[in-house]
Amino acid sequence: MDAYDVVIIGAGSAGCVLAARLTDEPGRRVLLLEAGPDYPDALPPDLADGRQVASSHDWGLRSEPGPGGAALDVPRGRVVGGSSAVNACFALRGHPGDYDGWALPGWSFDELLPSFRSVERDLDYSSSSQWHGDAGPLPIRRYAEDELTPLARSFLDACAKDSTSGPLAGPPDRIQGAGAAGFPSVVDHNAPGAVGAGRLPTNCVGGRRVSAALAFLQPVRHRAHLTVRPDVLVDRVEVRDGRAVAVVLASGERIPAGLVVLAAGAYGSPSVLLRSGVGPAGELAALGIRPVLDLPGVGRGLRDHPGASLDFAAPSDWPDRPTFQAVATFHSAAADPNGPPDLQLFPGGTWPSPASPTGAVAVVVTGLLKPVSRGRVWLRSADPAAPPRIDLGHLREPSDVERHVFGLHRARSVVSALHSVHGGHLLGPPEAAWDDDRVLGDWLRGGVWTYHHPVGTCRMGTDPDAGAVVGADGFVHGVTGLAVADASIMPDIPSANTNLPVIALAHHLAAVWSSARV
Repeated sequence: MDAYDVVIIGAGSAGCVLAARLTDEPGRRVLLLEAGPDYPDALPPDLADGRQVASSHDWGLRSEPGPGGAALDVPRGRVVGGSSAVNACFALRGHPGDYDGWALPGWSFDELLPSFRSVERDLDYSSSSQWHGDAGPLPIRRYAEDELTPLARSFLDACAKDSTSGPLAGPPDRIQGAGAAGFPSVVDHNAPGAVGAGRLPTNCVGGRRVSAALAFLQPVRHRAHLTVRPDVLVDRVEVRDGRAVAVVLASGERIPAGLVVLAAGAYGSPSVLLRSGVGPAGELAALGIRPVLDLPGVGRGLRDHPGASLDFAAPSDWPDRPTFQAVATFHSAAADPNGPPDLQLFPGGTWPSPASPTGAVAVVVTGLLKPVSRGRVWLRSADPAAPPRIDLGHLREPSDVERHVFGLHRARSVVSALHSVHGGHLLGPPEAAWDDDRVLGDWLRGGVWTYHHPVGTCRMGTDPDAGAVVGADGFVHGVTGLAVADASIMPDIPSANTNLPVIALAHHLAAVWSSARV
């Protein structure tokens, strides 16, 4: 088997960026491995349609029982492009404080901004903007006013009103900052520090989802020193004398490599490390895996955005797509008003529903952007075909419940202003829950779902004994020639949907490695 200079495991948001960036050097032979199929010529219709989430190419993962006692589906894209090929096309950066808060050399917002600018081709802002790029591979735009669906337009109008009166309004002390002022209007949600309501930045252009595969990988597929291999499942990384020397597939095939980069995501990357013998030694030995390096942080530290929705009847003739066009961010009463927003609202729909008197339902989703709770990922067996065990950790900390309940009250205020849409036909939560925050918290625990933004299971940091898995350069502590470059290395979760931050993260690390001539 031929040796490669670099083998990248996972062709998702990070892997496609890395493959493009690392093959900028003609002499570097790069192999990109993906467990799912590849569509270099024509995409299946649901993957091409960026106006809705796709579900046809999924890993089929399930979580451990959550706070309400139920396991959750944990969608992840199994296809070249990864989750960027199936997601909702939110293209949000987050707040500068997200990255400054990591307190790691090279990772401040000012240091990441060049990568955010380099990866994007913002169709609404020219290169004269100090915050945006107009020559990158990933097109980003905001829906024009005349493109907004009735739901998105009604939501933004409701955010401007944010009524604290009427039959559905919450107590004013629970919706701080609401009232006549409503949410501040945001023209550009990717401007540093933008907080409020506005049209969604998206990488859906002309109805087409521009995944990382289309934006970054497609333009470089012709490079002779790049090989893309789909439909291959990775078992482990072979580590010998403290150095990664090869990737071993589930089929038994061994691929020698000078550098191995894990880009399999917050569930996949720690799973590969654990099967490779890198992780908590006692747990690995109990599964019959020979420990290579006792690194207790592998799989720990999972953070995800928990979500909950307020469902209401919608007109049956409203369009079902684009499903997502508008978004609002805000601070809970417990958050620093000058720091990252810790709550997000957005409308979704419409969808058919027999529970609705109109036959259609829409939602206003509340997401907790800065959770404190952490979960973990660990193996159920050494078999690479066995899915990992995933504890999402949702709402484990009481402060997360309190802030999410605050967000639900604010969402209710917005839904109140949508009375002309639903006519009082609400499908959840039950009316009685609004009178007691403890009852509303119990409803939340029973109805919470994953927002699909897991991070932190191979965290960056300086001290492995404190849970760090990789250094600020992405290289695994204690193993030469092995790096991780995806959402799993984020020390904390950004106050944004994570696709665009992961793309910028991968671009940033590739630049660091190139400058260091890795």
